[in-house]
Amino acid sequence: VQLQASGGGLVQPGGSLSLSCAASGSSFSINIMGWYRQAPGKERELVALISNTRSTNYADSMKGRFTISRDTKNTLYLQMNSLKPEDTAVYYCNAYSCSPSGCSYHWGQGTQVTVSS
Repeated sequence: VQLQASGGGLVQPGGSLSLSCAASGSSFSINIMGWYRQAPGKERELVALISNTRSTNYADSMKGRFTISRDTKNTLYLQMNSLKPEDTAVYYCNAYSCSPSGCSYHWGQGTQVTVSS
């Protein structure tokens, strides 16, 4: 499974931004997909997860502001509203897939989101 993230950029506080992550390869084997982020000097943290049944889970600080979704081709999306400077980070998409040979995690290359006036 290969993941290609896009959509990052510079946005003012209070603004919105949408990220996407296209999956290719054996994407039919994907179960859970998610977004993580890593700010400078900090550890990578969970943003949101979505299962193949579209069940979602959000980190507390993102609830009500961020929305995760995925389509039938396993393209992953993250709609981010009411952005704050502390949301500045590199955002990574992630996929957990399983096949007869086993299960594994896959990471996209990351896309920079900067929230600043």
